[in-house]
Amino acid sequence: MAERINSALNSASLNGLKLKNRLIKAGTFENRSPNGIPGASLTDFHAQFGRGGIAMTTIGYCAVENAGRLNANMLTMHEDIRSEITQLVQNIQKQDCKVAGQMGHCGAFSKNHTLKARPKGPSGGLNLLGFAEGMWFCDAMSLDDIDHMVDAYRDAAIFMKSVGFDALEIHFGHGYGLCQFISPLTNHRKDNYGGSLENRLRLPLRVLAAVRAAVGDDFPILAKITMSEGRRGGLHYDDSLEICKALDAAGIDAIIPSNGTSTMNPMLMFRGDSILPALLKYERNRIMRFLLRLMGKKMFPALPFYDMYLLEQAKRIRAVVKCKLVYIGGATSGDNFTEILGAGFDFIQLGRTLLADPDLPQKLAVDPSYKSRCTHCNLCVGTIESPQGIHCPQFTDNSAT
Repeated sequence: MAERINSALNSASLNGLKLKNRLIKAGTFENRSPNGIPGASLTDFHAQFGRGGIAMTTIGYCAVENAGRLNANMLTMHEDIRSEITQLVQNIQKQDCKVAGQMGHCGAFSKNHTLKARPKGPSGGLNLLGFAEGMWFCDAMSLDDIDHMVDAYRDAAIFMKSVGFDALEIHFGHGYGLCQFISPLTNHRKDNYGGSLENRLRLPLRVLAAVRAAVGDDFPILAKITMSEGRRGGLHYDDSLEICKALDAAGIDAIIPSNGTSTMNPMLMFRGDSILPALLKYERNRIMRFLLRLMGKKMFPALPFYDMYLLEQAKRIRAVVKCKLVYIGGATSGDNFTEILGAGFDFIQLGRTLLADPDLPQKLAVDPSYKSRCTHCNLCVGTIESPQGIHCPQFTDNSAT
């Protein structure tokens, strides 16, 4: 087997950025930046993937402003942490690993107590994430607020390029701020930013244009989207085709078609065992624990896991866009990687697979059909709230990261 080389280990380029293979660490909030300050823990977490042979790792949830953080331990892209962010990026790059930053904004979904006002999204209503912590409501953004958000993305992009990031990933999915505008379930506006899908895409496309203008035409920008929210009246797979065509026409370099939302249907993202036990293990808020016990089984049902569970829907996107496509969702083995790349995808993003096997590319070089140890128990999901930060409780020695 050692004489064969899995196609996932072949090099490729993304808008001029040379990647040594087709495998990218997916952005997942690491909870390794206390009070929003990155340090050794966050560096070591990502450096392990570089040492293991991954081509590019993604710093999860880089909020474009303080109002864009879900909680106070998330990074904000601003000058006060320039030296720390620069050192973080450089230390990861020393492992022969490129570094992408996932640009995010929580919109109306926040438990960030550093805010002096209600969080804001496309429409007012309940703030489901902050409800148990006394942040009960969210407000609708004004037109000035929308302009401010565009400026926040632009300024963050300028900052992120200046500190050495190799690529930017704009998070348009999973129920966060930009997705809230795209989704008819959360966008009830009556102006030019609500109603038709064209209108609901207006802000996301303005953000993409601002980021592109900030970093230039020769800097890689990726987009993560939600293909389906899995809720009646919400985004569905046919919508995702139109979303991707709009992003492609607007000059995106690569699209990552994911699924579900963190706010309404996260199990479409993960599949496998319910994430409820892991959430209960690390949740410290008594009200939230009560709510999870009361409604958790309905909110987080176990869904059967099978390899490449998003492939067939994602392949529909390949047929309608010219940009690069990055597959995510249940890719666990060398044979999976071969099939995915053979279906026309350019790169593969890995989350849980790499948490269980940080050195997966090295293992793949020895055994081109290597299958990850990940059992899709989803215990890692709860560790996002762990004091030790996200990790695989089954296979990873967290003391080493």
